Amino acid sequence: MQLKLAVTYNDGESFEVTANLFTVVSWERKFKRKASDMANGIGIEDLAYLAHTAARDTGITVPLLLDDFIKKCASIEVVGQDDENPTDPAPTDIP
Repeated sequence: MQLKLAVTYNDGESFEVTANLFTVVSWERKFKRKASDMANGIGIEDLAYLAHTAARDTGITVPLLLDDFIKKCASIEVVGQDDENPTDPAPTDIP
């Protein structure tokens, strides 16, 4: 599972980051929820955690503390979601 996030800071600076499987598992451990719960809606703090963790893991400089990162953010949006191993649908015999 991969979740692509767009982060915009209060000063207008922005970047995109992808929350990969490791990031999602980290989120599950911290918030004691399953990734499948995301289908029912996800909170802003959840998005902030995913963006903060993914940014740190990919070498993007962000504030050390999650709360300081959140204070710096104007918005965090989901811009895409991909499965790590997508497959094509199976062909059917229906004309």
